[in-house]
Amino acid sequence: MPQLALKRRDFLGFTVTGAAALFWIPSRARALGGKLPEIGEPAPQFNLPGTLGGGPSKNWGLDNWTGRWLVLYFYPRDFTSGCTIEAHGFQESIQDFNALKCDIAAVSADSVDDHESFCSSEGLGFTLLSDPEGEVSRQYGSWMAPYSLRHTFLIDPDGILRARWTGVRPVGHAEDVLNTLVSEQSQLTA
Repeated sequence: MPQLALKRRDFLGFTVTGAAALFWIPSRARALGGKLPEIGEPAPQFNLPGTLGGGPSKNWGLDNWTGRWLVLYFYPRDFTSGCTIEAHGFQESIQDFNALKCDIAAVSADSVDDHESFCSSEGLGFTLLSDPEGEVSRQYGSWMAPYSLRHTFLIDPDGILRARWTGVRPVGHAEDVLNTLVSEQSQLTA
């Protein structure tokens, strides 16, 4: 019986050969949570309830950040170790982001009440948005029910998606995003 020759394929950052290559997924569909929005295209619009630093609840959408850069990151759950590490990373760099005219907003399936408690207990001074049904998370290819996946998107002041990260590791992520923001801003002004 002849052997089936399978080519090497890149799969989620790993090279696979043989039978595993049968399950190859093209790069444009790599997000487990759905189709990712394209770099250089308008970021998907949204309207979600949330809290800024544990303050009163209100609805937020991309229009709230018109004229400013936005780091929009998705995460699984308040009060879990990885999510807390990631949130602290952004909080520790918040002045650097703000100096570059960039705000931070985070999305999970947690309730606004949970977000208010998370902000208060962890000293978070940025916006947390509640997406319990994953509607916005799906638009950003970041939903695996019942949680948002750990993905991050950098959106420019005109609402255009400039960079994205999938399968984020919380430690050092805020620094990576900040470095990319500086690079993107310098490219746009060059």
